[in-house]
Amino acid sequence: MDDLRRRLLLPTATLWWREIVRFYRQRSRIVGALATPVLFWLLLGSGFSASFRPPGMPEGLRYSEYFFPGTIVMIVLFTAIFSTISVIEDRKEGFLQAVLVAPVSRATIVLGKILGGTTLALGQALLVLLAAPLVGIPLGVGDFLLATAVLFAIAFGLTTLGFLIAWKMESTQGFHAIMNLLLMPMWFLSGAFFPSEGAPGWLRFLMAVNPLTYGLAALRRVLYPAATSVGPGVPDMALSVAVTCGFALLSFLAARALVSRPLEAGLA
Repeated sequence: MDDLRRRLLLPTATLWWREIVRFYRQRSRIVGALATPVLFWLLLGSGFSASFRPPGMPEGLRYSEYFFPGTIVMIVLFTAIFSTISVIEDRKEGFLQAVLVAPVSRATIVLGKILGGTTLALGQALLVLLAAPLVGIPLGVGDFLLATAVLFAIAFGLTTLGFLIAWKMESTQGFHAIMNLLLMPMWFLSGAFFPSEGAPGWLRFLMAVNPLTYGLAALRRVLYPAATSVGPGVPDMALSVAVTCGFALLSFLAARALVSRPLEAGLA
């Protein structure tokens, strides 16, 4: 037990805690990750409230209510992805090289970094989730716990995706460019901004192959238990959970395999 704690639990917990402390010392990152999605929700929710009438949506559903789950997922997306910038910073500072040659499993390095970003993304998303009753979405204790589990799976998968991309990047500028190219389309095509019903066939196909679509669908089905309230074209709960968890697991295995390569290849 002591050997397990020394080789697995302690390194993972140390890297996890380092990510938490580092993030909250940079208050601009907190404001950017939390304020930007909320501002989107306020502006777009107000702007589209009178004109948003997609086919199949329940009568009386306001756009601010429809857009609320997408806002939470955007917070997870921004925080999870951009928390992995620390991978690039750690490489420049020499910290990453020192950790990689330490006598610990490289899987603990991956897990510690990813759990740190996941925790940050989940924590900020839950703060906004607590405001659900203010927009007309009832939120009981059971719903909150289910939503927390769904958001954890989404955050874990997205943080791992950011880790995979950051591992090969040489500069934070390049990371920002690639992530902006990937982030917004991934979010737009998740059903956060508009439902798939009524969209062109090629767009529906892109939404169907987007893993974030299923994470958002699972969150919608938790927040709107009545099947008629989630809107048209939303995947069912079982499929959504399976795809979301599968994406998180496959991404982690890919990250573990990438980090397990020789030091020179992994940091090229």
